[in-house]
Amino acid sequence: MVEPAPFSRRIAVVVNGNAKSVTEEIIATLGDILAGGDLFVSRRVEEAKDIARTIVTRGYGTVLTGGGDGTFTVMVTEVVRACDAAGAPRPRFGLLKLGTGNSLAWVIGASAAKGGRGLAADIQRLRSDAGSRPMRLIEVMDTLTPFCGWGVDAQVLHDYQRTKSFLSRGPLARLAPGALSYVLSSVTQTLPSYLFRGVPFVRVRNTGGDAFRMGAGHKRGASAIGAGETLFEGKARLICCSTIPYYGFGFRMFPFAEDRADKMHLRLSVIDAVTFAANFPAIWRGEYENLENTFDFLVDSVEIETDPPTPFQIGGDPVGAQAKLTLSLPRQPIDLVDHYAPPRGAGAS
Repeated sequence: MVEPAPFSRRIAVVVNGNAKSVTEEIIATLGDILAGGDLFVSRRVEEAKDIARTIVTRGYGTVLTGGGDGTFTVMVTEVVRACDAAGAPRPRFGLLKLGTGNSLAWVIGASAAKGGRGLAADIQRLRSDAGSRPMRLIEVMDTLTPFCGWGVDAQVLHDYQRTKSFLSRGPLARLAPGALSYVLSSVTQTLPSYLFRGVPFVRVRNTGGDAFRMGAGHKRGASAIGAGETLFEGKARLICCSTIPYYGFGFRMFPFAEDRADKMHLRLSVIDAVTFAANFPAIWRGEYENLENTFDFLVDSVEIETDPPTPFQIGGDPVGAQAKLTLSLPRQPIDLVDHYAPPRGAGAS
């Protein structure tokens, strides 16, 4: 009888049992691929803490999540918290493309789950040669996340999900999970809605190291903005921050997110619906530049206030209206599975 591999070399998979793509077939497939006990199916957010404790106690070397960016955010937060509390080493993290929001999948090259074939391929690559790289997440409201934001940023994700659900029931179902739904939801719902509601007044103060305004041509501003200084003050429809370039489906919302490993991309905008629609292709590709209506900064810690309190999202999940929050980069990055990275041990003699 072959002895099972130590947990440090085994992969734990946590899937959101409520995600639309997490079918009984997918769960059965994962159960067949993984060793017994390595698959965790969560159907309530409250279960995340207990699952994290089990993962840390067993000492898994890799933890994958399935169910979208929100599932990744919740589980990484809980596992990191449990590791730090126990003084245990953190595992490397990754994700399986099983949710409607999969921004990170575009960053790390995760396959789409098609009848389990993509899952099997990803897990096999992880076991054999998948590499990894350090990645810093944003800490906000005691949560670690690749992106978060207020106003249009939070509303557009809600409207996108609603539009995608509507289109998926008709002849455009094949095109629903992508750019078409983003365009329709943003232009016909999100941005027009802000024409009929007050635009929040926003104040952003630098609470970390030197910050920099990004200018035309992907160039950094010559003057650093020091701690305690105001980065932005005025009305803004969009207030968002990220350490990864994408929102999902190739929407390059944060073109400066990977410019510096020690900074995150903060974006504010007063763009209107007509300008957004007219420039959508360039906005989608991350090539839109207008220093009068879009304000981009590289920061590591900021305090943001909105008046009135404005809808906020973390990792694509709404968390209610917030008036004042601090967004910062923790010192220690996570180790993120990256199928584009050189395999572990590559180059070693």
